[in-house]
Amino acid sequence: MAEIEVELKTAPADFRFPTTNQTRHCFTRYVEFHKCLAAKGEESGACEKFAKYYRSLCPGDWVERWNEQRETGLSLGLFDVTTVPCTVLL
Repeated sequence: MAEIEVELKTAPADFRFPTTNQTRHCFTRYVEFHKCLAAKGEESGACEKFAKYYRSLCPGDWVERWNEQRETGLSLGLFDVTTVPCTVLL
C-alpha cells in the first residue's frame, strides 16, 4: 500500500503582525478573503489562499459568528468588506 504524504501549512509570516497575538492577523485574513470574493467572484479560485490562511489562524467559533453577522447584513468592524478596495488584490 502506498504511503500518503500530508503537507500541513499555515498562513505565511506577515510583517504587519509582528507579535505573537494573532487575533488581528486572523481577522485581516478573513476580511481579505471576502474582499477577494467580492472582487473576483465566488467561482474564482484566486481567493482560496486567503481562505486557507484565515482557516488556519481563526478559531471556528469566531468564523461562525462573523459568517452569521455577514448573512444578517451587519458590518464587520469599521468597514464593509464588499465596498472597501483591497490593495492586496492588485
